[in-house]
Amino acid sequence: MYRAKADGSDVQQLTPEGYTFSRLSFAPDGKSLALLASDRSYGNATLVKLYTLPISGGKLVCLSTDWDVQLNHSIVGDMRSHLTTTGPVFSRDGSSILCLATIHGSVRVARFARDGSSADYILPDEQEIYQFAELENGQFVAAVADTQSPGDLYLYEQPEDTDAEPIQLTRSNPQLEDEIHLSTPETFWFDSSDGLRLQGWILKPHGMVDGVKIPTILEIHGGPHMMYGFTFMHEFQILAAQGYAVVYINPRGGLGYGQQFVNACREDYGGGDYRDLMESVDYALSQYTFIDESRLGVTGGSYGGFMTNWIVGHTNRFKAAVTQRSISNWLSFYGVSDIGYFFTEDQIGGNAWDDTEKLWKHSPLAYVGNVNTPLLILHGEQDLRCPMEQAEQLYVALKRRKQTTRLVRFPGANHELSRGGHPHLRVRRLEHIAGWFNEYL
Repeated sequence: MYRAKADGSDVQQLTPEGYTFSRLSFAPDGKSLALLASDRSYGNATLVKLYTLPISGGKLVCLSTDWDVQLNHSIVGDMRSHLTTTGPVFSRDGSSILCLATIHGSVRVARFARDGSSADYILPDEQEIYQFAELENGQFVAAVADTQSPGDLYLYEQPEDTDAEPIQLTRSNPQLEDEIHLSTPETFWFDSSDGLRLQGWILKPHGMVDGVKIPTILEIHGGPHMMYGFTFMHEFQILAAQGYAVVYINPRGGLGYGQQFVNACREDYGGGDYRDLMESVDYALSQYTFIDESRLGVTGGSYGGFMTNWIVGHTNRFKAAVTQRSISNWLSFYGVSDIGYFFTEDQIGGNAWDDTEKLWKHSPLAYVGNVNTPLLILHGEQDLRCPMEQAEQLYVALKRRKQTTRLVRFPGANHELSRGGHPHLRVRRLEHIAGWFNEYL
């Protein structure tokens, strides 16, 4: 980070090398900055922390050294495109700094004393706060989503009391809410076979009948360094409305559970993360007797698409699958994705010429000979993150093997199709997903 005069002169470097800085704000006295940054110690899996820096130049000080928490908004949702979240902000009196924190399925507001003497949370958990502001009287207004609402404004008169009920200031969809049934997810925790504590949710369809088995879909988030949580997921509600139960968890590699957890999938794609997902299905089957084990589906996008491809190449327990904006071949991904060269080296641990066997070993395409699950492939033609050729390779291989598959190309759509795509294409995408599961489950 640099400081310069308005005419471009007197350029001065303020921050040391080796950091990635994402957000900043000025202190009320104008003498220092609050910054969100990663020191890259765990590559792309490094937690974002909170720092302060004197404007005049000096030492970068980390206020969250003892916090094993992602200090940023890193939850997965599909109802707000091009979202700008609140960065670090100083309190009105300048004594503390507030920022969003991603933790255990929630996005909360964390408060750090400017002198580093204390840190705590304000406002309730089990929700997604994506924007907030402190009022002159010490109250807070926040834009908040939860499992039943895509987002509204709330007033918090007692921000320190995390159990206090806020005052709802807006209600965005009152008529629609009166016309539809929304399902409420139930959260659960279980231990993986190698001792990790994993959090998940199950969304049950409205109008369940005792004793009737229900087809169930496993949803897998992207990233992989993101997090499912206590927010509104339109796609999940659509599937529940079709009569499906939806299971979703945060396998190793996801944010919200500490630095070692988020780092645990690097160079092990298809290893421990795959086991976490399979064990989550086993756990759900053991706890929720209404799940029909003979009618399981799986879907996910980006990393979730990679994992969907991986799953159908390693097990036949799912009777239908939908892969979205996925990775199928790390060798070609290396050279064609907008992040291919550095992301592949960071996450898989090699490049296309020195580590050919390693990249191929972690490529779902290498196991396409094992795929027997009907697979729908959804992909945007303008996707630069996971380019179209990733879908084409998988589709061609499955067709050559005479497997049940379909490729749907979305014209003009990029990697953000499910969140920020054209509304018409987003509707068509959901129709394809529900239609495929309806046909094969």
